[in-house]
Amino acid sequence: MTEHQTTHQAEEDARNEEILIWLNGRIVPKAEALISVYDSGFMLGDGVWEGLRLYDGTWAFVDEHLDRLFEAAKAIDLDIGLTREEVLQAILDTQSANEMTSDAHARLMVTRGIKTRPFQHPSLSRQGPTITIIMEHSRPKIARPIRLATVPHLRGLPMTQDPKLNSHSKLNCILACIAAEKAGADEALMLDVHGFVNTTNACNFFIVRKGAVWTSTGDYCMNGITRQKVIDLCRENDIPVFERNYSLVDTYGADEAFLTGTFGAQTTVSEIDGRPIGDGKAGPVTRRIQELYKNLIAKECA
Repeated sequence: MTEHQTTHQAEEDARNEEILIWLNGRIVPKAEALISVYDSGFMLGDGVWEGLRLYDGTWAFVDEHLDRLFEAAKAIDLDIGLTREEVLQAILDTQSANEMTSDAHARLMVTRGIKTRPFQHPSLSRQGPTITIIMEHSRPKIARPIRLATVPHLRGLPMTQDPKLNSHSKLNCILACIAAEKAGADEALMLDVHGFVNTTNACNFFIVRKGAVWTSTGDYCMNGITRQKVIDLCRENDIPVFERNYSLVDTYGADEAFLTGTFGAQTTVSEIDGRPIGDGKAGPVTRRIQELYKNLIAKECA
């Protein structure tokens, strides 16, 4: 069995032991970046977050990330307590404190804050939000294409927990990931409530059939920023692209498959449920999209 890996695998970097972390307006050493056991995020997974990537001194698509963060906070009735400009400044201050210029990843997290008693009602969070920014030196190191396994865990309906929310409550995806690993794969392929192929536990999912790119309708998956960039790039460069319902039968017969996400951009999938996809390497459409995305990043971060 080939060694397991994740879609967020990065090179080891000793500098990450000495990083400085932004926590509620203070920049502190990693060992001092501590929160209360009464924090809503720790206690209940009550919060939202964003992952951002630094290329050549610029945080890629930062406006879209801040749009999504503030939209998610509004959806869960969470007052971030900072303006967009103040959140962006906190990111830049953390970057400056860590002397980072490129190949860095930031995880910006906002929870409902410390509770007065250990119960779920939001009114018990009275001290304001907890906001933190973890910024690490991070260069992706994915040694081989990703293997997926379909799992029984679904991306659910919006009236249960809307999959579009980048919430701290990730247990459904974690259970999916565990199931995939138990099946000998790297990541889980998750279906929607109708049985159509949707997404993985950590990334958005695409297939290529006869030169055309397919992805889910978007109704049950994270509204990924990289996902949308790929769709836009296809439309702008005459690559047929469809947001549609499709099944595992369509997926197993795909010529290519790849994942999208802020960390890994586009990551090739070589196998799904033991069935090889293409020749197990990035196919011509995937390679073209990777090149188009690389050019987009260069333009965005010039």
